[in-house]
Amino acid sequence: MTAPYATDEHVMGNYGERALTMVRGEGVYLYDAGGRRYLDFTAGIAVCALGHAHPVVSNAIAAQAKTLIHCSNLYQNPWQNRLAARLAELSGLDKAFFCNSGAEANEAAIKLARRYAWAKGEEARTELVSLPGGFHGRTFGALSITGKPKYHEGFRPLVPGCATPEDFEGVLRAITERTAACFVEVVQGEGGVNPVPVEVLRAIEARCRETGALLVVDEVQTGVGRTGTFFAFEQAGLRPDIVTMAKGLAGGVPIGAVLARAEVAEALGPGSHGSTFGGNPLATATALAVVETVADAAFLAHVREVGAYLRDRLETLGTQVSGLGLMCGITVPDAKAFVQAAQEAGVLVTAVGDTRVRFVPPLVVDRVHVDELVERLLPVAAGA
Repeated sequence: MTAPYATDEHVMGNYGERALTMVRGEGVYLYDAGGRRYLDFTAGIAVCALGHAHPVVSNAIAAQAKTLIHCSNLYQNPWQNRLAARLAELSGLDKAFFCNSGAEANEAAIKLARRYAWAKGEEARTELVSLPGGFHGRTFGALSITGKPKYHEGFRPLVPGCATPEDFEGVLRAITERTAACFVEVVQGEGGVNPVPVEVLRAIEARCRETGALLVVDEVQTGVGRTGTFFAFEQAGLRPDIVTMAKGLAGGVPIGAVLARAEVAEALGPGSHGSTFGGNPLATATALAVVETVADAAFLAHVREVGAYLRDRLETLGTQVSGLGLMCGITVPDAKAFVQAAQEAGVLVTAVGDTRVRFVPPLVVDRVHVDELVERLLPVAAGA
């Protein structure tokens, strides 16, 4: 019989050494196998939007598990239809495709952009452009538009026709009549929690309109209220052709989504793409419950208020404080050392670069938790 907390001896080592074994969560806290409590400012890497064991999530899962977990996309399910309609309403887009992760959503968006050009008879319009500092996932297509050489090691050749220029000016030059789509993030989470300047985003959008390229906004990390509006692109005044989502969408149940304008979505006709588990009843019923909770105006106002308070308090822990809503980053001398010391102090945060630390707590976090965070990390910052 397997031990209650068996070791990871038989798990592949791609995640490196993992010293902690988490066994329980409650609100903004996680508990390890030894019973120690940690203030969780990772939220499963911006996934657990409502925190841990929130009744909205757990009740939706329990109720749906008693009804229908999976039936395949050979048949309609009403929860998928309702979720698609709600996301269309919130985004201003028309159609949704459901999958299981952010990388899978971006893969689908790549395929959609190329097929849309093909369907219009523009077979030479195959190139994909992305921004320096961006991150779109680890599958081959998503990796090919993620311009971080370290992630490419051992996996070349990547998908051809993908360009990530060295600067934003280069991005504008790279978007031409051969470009199928340009992928952008409003806030580059893995790139250091750095908001892309609004004027840059709008210039990219204008260049896409000028050349006929599609504008794809990757909201995998920034969507579902993370930045204080349901979508981050709202704050930049963008009108994307395609939006990709995942992470916080179902509060921890795996799901991804691609939203698109009706004309663009038509390119994915019957048999052109699919996902066995994508949009199954369990995932979409849970996502619908999360979306209805987060989309509430008072909830989003709370995210903006506590996010502003968090950024203000982070000034005592590091420099170059950045972010929107409850997606924040700071600069410290050694990010990995800071994260390790924070863990020892009972706080969970993540490194997103040699000197950048990311703070993405559950959206239900409150000021008292921010104060606890700072109290625990002040000694860490002093010793950094």
